[in-house]
Amino acid sequence: MKKEQKIFVTRTSMPPYEEFAEMIKPLWDTHWLTNMGQYHQELEKELRDYLQVEQLSLLVNGHMSLEMTIQAMQFPAGSEVITTPFTFVSTTHAIIRNGLKPVFCDIKPTDFTIDETKIESLITDRTVAIIPVHVYGNVCNVEAIEQIAQKYGLRVIYDAAHAFGETYLGHGIGSFGDASVFSFHATKVYNTIEGGAVASKSRELYEKLYNLKNFGIQNENVISDIGANAKMNEFAAIMGLCNLKYVAQNIQIRKKKVQLYNEQLKEVSYVRTPEFDHPDVKYNYAYYPVVLSTAEKRDEIYDALHQKNVYSRKYFYPLTADADCFGSQYQTCPLDVARDISSRVLVLPLYPELEDEMIMSIAQMIQELYN
Repeated sequence: MKKEQKIFVTRTSMPPYEEFAEMIKPLWDTHWLTNMGQYHQELEKELRDYLQVEQLSLLVNGHMSLEMTIQAMQFPAGSEVITTPFTFVSTTHAIIRNGLKPVFCDIKPTDFTIDETKIESLITDRTVAIIPVHVYGNVCNVEAIEQIAQKYGLRVIYDAAHAFGETYLGHGIGSFGDASVFSFHATKVYNTIEGGAVASKSRELYEKLYNLKNFGIQNENVISDIGANAKMNEFAAIMGLCNLKYVAQNIQIRKKKVQLYNEQLKEVSYVRTPEFDHPDVKYNYAYYPVVLSTAEKRDEIYDALHQKNVYSRKYFYPLTADADCFGSQYQTCPLDVARDISSRVLVLPLYPELEDEMIMSIAQMIQELYN
């Protein structure tokens, strides 16, 4: 391995330069760069079709997509939202920034999604919603969560930032719950440089988000809501249109990379590889998370790879419930499984351009560390 070569955990997928450059040329004629322009509208339509959803609203990023969806639900201040701690901190921040209280539910040790068998015990008369996460592209138990939500009259907002393009039982993953939120950040399977979207069945929610993401401006004379500037610009929309042509191809390449990793690591006793084997799920192979037998091994492998310019990630560590910004507020939450997995999980580099030889080299480094 060349010492100067740096291998990061992800690499941004980009279309051919000439294709993007040609697509943005008309912007110099129209000077229409934002405010739901032509390409914004085109991308909304293309993504509705690709994701198999009824309504889709584009926003500036995944975080604001979630934050504004929660705002649009108009929950009473101080209400409780049951969610997972095994996620990017954005999920938790979006709840708190809406004046709501996150109630953390433990996860399943198999696929790291929220443990639906523990949700009901956390419901109180202040609970208004559940926000599960399709973590690493592993799909939550949507049937059980829907049953619980209907029984107690709760809303369900899925954080689908890791699940772009996935289907469950032939249905687009964004078609479940009251809403599903996607991230199109540069590190994701599909990106618009920065961007996000909210999928739902509700035209009312779409119109509410259209209003909120533009400062709550309803028309020239009426500002009906306290909104924000969360619109996707035309450059980002064009990047999204270009990248959408290649995403299916890239997912197939990712699948082959995952299979190669699994083959190379299958005999390593202290490494548990991801399965991605649910027969009803069409995966996008967004990440390659491995779970080490001990926290010490995880940290030692992380450091050893770093020394070789391979930048894996302890993703997610620490749990959002244990983030410094919350102090000790959630330290007593019974999150034994989540804390255990968080201490042992390591996400290895995965992207379409990652050479097979590099995957084999990374696997060899992991295997040789304790031999």
